[in-house]
Amino acid sequence: FEPIGWEAALDLVAAELKALPTPDDAIFYTSGKACNESAYVFQLLARLYGTNNLPDCSNMCHEASGVALGEALGTGKGSVRLEDFEHAEAIFVFGQNPGTNHPRMLGTLREAAERGATIASFNPLRERGLEKFADPQKPLEMLHNGSHRISSHYFCPKLGGDMAAVRGIAKALFEREAAGEAVLDHAFLGEHTAHFEAYKTRVEATPWAELEAQSGLTQREMQEAAELYARSNATIICWAMGITQHVHSVATVREIVNLLMLRGNLGRPGTGTSPVRGHSNVQGDRTMGIFEKPSDELLDALEARYKTAMPREHGVDSVAAVEAMRDRPGKVFVGLAGNFTRAISDSQVAEAAMASCRLTAFIGTKLNRSHLVTGRKALILPCLGRSEIDKTGGKTQLITVEDSMSMVHGSAGINRPASPGLPSEVEILTRLGERLVGSEAVEWAAMRADYDVIRDHVAEVIPGFDDFNARVR
Repeated sequence: FEPIGWEAALDLVAAELKALPTPDDAIFYTSGKACNESAYVFQLLARLYGTNNLPDCSNMCHEASGVALGEALGTGKGSVRLEDFEHAEAIFVFGQNPGTNHPRMLGTLREAAERGATIASFNPLRERGLEKFADPQKPLEMLHNGSHRISSHYFCPKLGGDMAAVRGIAKALFEREAAGEAVLDHAFLGEHTAHFEAYKTRVEATPWAELEAQSGLTQREMQEAAELYARSNATIICWAMGITQHVHSVATVREIVNLLMLRGNLGRPGTGTSPVRGHSNVQGDRTMGIFEKPSDELLDALEARYKTAMPREHGVDSVAAVEAMRDRPGKVFVGLAGNFTRAISDSQVAEAAMASCRLTAFIGTKLNRSHLVTGRKALILPCLGRSEIDKTGGKTQLITVEDSMSMVHGSAGINRPASPGLPSEVEILTRLGERLVGSEAVEWAAMRADYDVIRDHVAEVIPGFDDFNARVR
């Protein structure tokens, strides 16, 4: 790599994109590190250019959650807020290791355990953090081994055996109901669900021997878990990548939702679905329109706001992007944060595919291994980190993110930038937008000078973001 001026770098990206035979030969990848404002600008830039090729890191983590929850409940997001954990009588944790991947969640689980909530963990490994937890913010606990118990019960299913385990819990509930015990919420089932009888028939027809073989748990263990669930009047079920990164992941999440429905554990305080996401804004990126399969409603709203036809053909997800680069060389790959070739499941295939690109351009805050897998031409475009003060346009800018509980937060950097020459993500993208699609439909310069302008655009296009600037402040 050699240093290159910013004007020359952005001219190069725009020229390579314009030289492609079709906009669908470009891939615009995003990581959950991007904030809402840059994510919105990124998807707008890609669609005005002419493609829905907007794969993102959620394709590799919680895509299954979004699909399954969308089919079952009409929304791909979790249904709990943080305060629901204060009211839950039981919390079931599947395929998740908070101690390593979501350490802040351990404090929430510990508080629930201390007030007497049942915490049942399902994990092939006995993760230390799910058994006991010492708060690193409390030095005396660390010095005196003051660990607090987290899980009251720990079940170790086989890898991929969670769906059978959940069905076993449901089967045990149906058996208890048949024996005269009132464990199902028939009022909820009658008013809010469909196909209950067909589901019940299928569960009852599944032999215990088959459930034991597939789950790796004994019938007694699944009945014990059902007892914990039946005793609780308010239950949350959490899960992470141990559930979603399987061939049968969507079916497993659907089974989890079915279990919640059996006792009406949706829509009440202390109940609901909690797919725990790791990246700080992977959920916000999708909300802002980073999706290779955009809805007609989103595209209609974009067309109404920018008076420009938007591409309607669905684009490539992360896996299809690798296949496209591998099978049809000559693509341009633009990455907004992330470590694409290392995050995807087959890094060797991804690296070989990336090397066939005519240009790779990575916008990032620090060097990673994907930056070193280059196309025929390659650019690393360093930008401000979220923790650094952003004075783009001469004013201190505010950015926003959306957490796993669907709460949108504003934040501003507090650290001096690592280099005085670092632009922000928004500045890089808006300057590229000026070069690539022009400024007739979008006032890129105004967006760059004041991120409030971007949020005003979001308020017009994205449902639920009315008065975005006032509300985030």
